[in-house]
Amino acid sequence: MPPEYQELVESATYGKQDRGWKDIGSSKELIEQHSLCAGCPESIAFRYILASLPAPEDTVFVGSTGCTSLVFPHVAVQNIHSLFGNQNAIASGLKRTLKARFPDVEKDVVVLAGDGATVDIGLDMTMQSWFRQEKFTTICFDNELYANTGGQESGLMQKGFVAKMAPKGKNFDKVRLAEIAREAGCAYVAMLTVSKPNRVEEAIKNAVYVAREIGPTFVQLYTPCILEIGKQSMEGLDEMKDSETIGGRFVQKEFVTEEAQKLIDSIKAETKIRKKAAKDAAKAAKVG
Repeated sequence: MPPEYQELVESATYGKQDRGWKDIGSSKELIEQHSLCAGCPESIAFRYILASLPAPEDTVFVGSTGCTSLVFPHVAVQNIHSLFGNQNAIASGLKRTLKARFPDVEKDVVVLAGDGATVDIGLDMTMQSWFRQEKFTTICFDNELYANTGGQESGLMQKGFVAKMAPKGKNFDKVRLAEIAREAGCAYVAMLTVSKPNRVEEAIKNAVYVAREIGPTFVQLYTPCILEIGKQSMEGLDEMKDSETIGGRFVQKEFVTEEAQKLIDSIKAETKIRKKAAKDAAKAAKVG
């Protein structure tokens, strides 16, 4: 095994109960030689997501064709590459199989795909998994176009946006995928950018925990393709911040069912009590 991958496994934060984005400085989730473009927001998103998974050692990613598929060979989490658009169908079978094979271990399945695979080519299988109430999380990297193949128009592209492969501009509004997910039965839905790691961590953890106990969850993350929208490598963060200002199309929103909210609140309360007990124990040990 190449040394870069050995380090990836040795430096991963497996088995840590309260792992999160703050571990990024002392752990390694994505090798430096990943294949994304310099400054690509997807690389930021990948690191935040990988650092926020509650149990990476018991998690399997399901990816699809696109920029995301180029990164999966460079992460320290088990993953499967599906055909373009059928990632939620693959995840459905995988989740059920893992449940049967490991009945006493919680195995998390997380779909991660772009807007083309999620809302265009794969919308049927995405929604059918929600209709069936499959217990896994779907994450969409919303580039607002087909970033991996030259800038074609996608359903999540803004109305009127002109791309290299869409020279006349898109003539209908951006598909409201978060609202579709809510109406299709997702118990927890979040839409946000990846400009603020603490918000990404909270959304990912909420989605995974709710998917374990209740049903399907969905997280839509704005990860603009700076190459296709004419930005410089250092301007991706500014683009995301601009899009989440008041009135922007990516102002953070959540849709949470009553059952899911009760679960999230209970987990937060338990975590607070556990952390306080650990802190008190540490103080007592220090005094003693």
